[in-house]
Amino acid sequence: MIAWSIEAAQKSNCFDRVVVSTDDAEIAEVAERCGASVPFLRPGELSDDHTGTVPVIRHGIEWFQQAGERVEKVCCLYATAPFVSPDDILKGLAALDDEAVDYAFSVTSYAFPIQRAIRITGQNRVEMFDSQYFNTRSQDLEEAYHDAGQFYWGRAQAWLQEKMIFGAGSEPVILPRHRVQDIDTPEDWVRAEWMFKAMWAQDGHGS
Repeated sequence: MIAWSIEAAQKSNCFDRVVVSTDDAEIAEVAERCGASVPFLRPGELSDDHTGTVPVIRHGIEWFQQAGERVEKVCCLYATAPFVSPDDILKGLAALDDEAVDYAFSVTSYAFPIQRAIRITGQNRVEMFDSQYFNTRSQDLEEAYHDAGQFYWGRAQAWLQEKMIFGAGSEPVILPRHRVQDIDTPEDWVRAEWMFKAMWAQDGHGS
């Protein structure tokens, strides 16, 4: 799966280097076979299920700085985003032309108004998160967006200072929902396979 992300990065033609950060020797081998570089293995303290994206990117930037390389703009491209496109990556980079922008990352809209969301209680009943919107028409509610989980462009200083990505210094790159599928669970994988088949057929490759 990581091959799709590496290929998208290469086709964007905007990177000096495509680097994979991993602690896994097998993933490192696959990455190098796909044309990416793995100049270091990620330390164990940054390789558990609770480590955030920002510390991992900070580690990579600091590694290159210690090696004497200048780093200005860095894009974190997730390996679990097989539908990322080179054009969208370039849009994120272009957003950093604005000096006031620290980060630019992919977002997509929710399919249903989040203001009318409900929860299932411990008694297997339902309740609204915010009941004031029960009688509000869906079309009258503000559209909401969520992180598409594909890529995060940022200035090196923003990563090093661990500035918040979801903040006023970030610019969104809006993607259509049909091209967004982060893969975390077996259900996500099945949905991604169906999405891939549909897009493959649409591009003229047959079913």
